[in-house]
Amino acid sequence: MGNDLPGRRGGVEADALRRGNVHVGVQRKAEVIERFPASGDRALWEFDVTSREVDELLDVGGPFVHGRPGARFLYLSWGTLDADTFTMFRRAKLLFGDIPTAMLRAAHEGSGSLTAELGLTDPDGGPRCARVRPPDIAWGLEP
Repeated sequence: MGNDLPGRRGGVEADALRRGNVHVGVQRKAEVIERFPASGDRALWEFDVTSREVDELLDVGGPFVHGRPGARFLYLSWGTLDADTFTMFRRAKLLFGDIPTAMLRAAHEGSGSLTAELGLTDPDGGPRCARVRPPDIAWGLEP
């Protein structure tokens, strides 16, 4: 779940995000879906990620997962929305390697679902981008 969206704040940056109709969504292959406005209260995405054992290591996959084995990640993509056309200008990268191994393994074994909570505003008041690492993202396991 994303909270603290940058368009909810006051100031020039937030005004520009609202005027530009900026949204954030999750990237599925090359398409950005489930988009939320930068001025919204929160953004909540739910989707399936597969997992499997490969040479005694856990690997994840699915249409939302990007990267090569051992370096898998999710993208949250920021862009402007004009009618139905989404034009991306920035992305945040959420790496599976930042999830504690025991937590990832528990999810793989069916002990719960992975969750993540992060603020979507960077320290300068703009959309959060680049690699998002703990403590800026809190990974959890929900039964």
